[in-house]
Amino acid sequence: MTTPRLIVLVGMMGSGKSSVARRLAREGRVLLDTDTLVEERTGRTVREIFATDGEPVFRELETSVLEECLGHAGPAVIAAAGGVAESERNRTALHRARAAGSAFVVWLRTDPQELVRRVGHSTNRPLLDADAGGRLLELAASRAVNYRAVADVVVDTDGMSVQDVAAAVNAAVAGAGAGMMDADGPAT
Repeated sequence: MTTPRLIVLVGMMGSGKSSVARRLAREGRVLLDTDTLVEERTGRTVREIFATDGEPVFRELETSVLEECLGHAGPAVIAAAGGVAESERNRTALHRARAAGSAFVVWLRTDPQELVRRVGHSTNRPLLDADAGGRLLELAASRAVNYRAVADVVVDTDGMSVQDVAAAVNAAVAGAGAGMMDADGPAT
């Protein structure tokens, strides 16, 4: 088996997807961050899209961008928006890319209390406007099943530096290239 062309990072906001993707991109992959691409294409921030058009419009944009990213021809790392696995269409697209051998999906799993510590006071995350801590706990619990459903492997990020998480992702991808995948347990 060959190494997958695309590494897709999924997980909650605050799990480190964007930071880890930037680190992995230093190793010869194109960086594709779905939130950033949505913002570049619309000329508005995610918060502005939520405020003016609503979450459903943002999710449609997110799906369009994800599908484009999954069609990227060369080596890339995709930092997928936190809610990307909530959509059946997105899950299907991720499953197809995995089945074709072009994508390897890594769930960056972070303890919900750690997420609260990292992003609970953020002002640029529209889903956290009211009771950020409670909302993060709720989202983490409800999204876990979908993250697991799309992931080839889980990397637990608690207590790890960006460099350590990137190394764990690289090890998981190398294992995928050798035909070893484990979606049920942590990869380190």
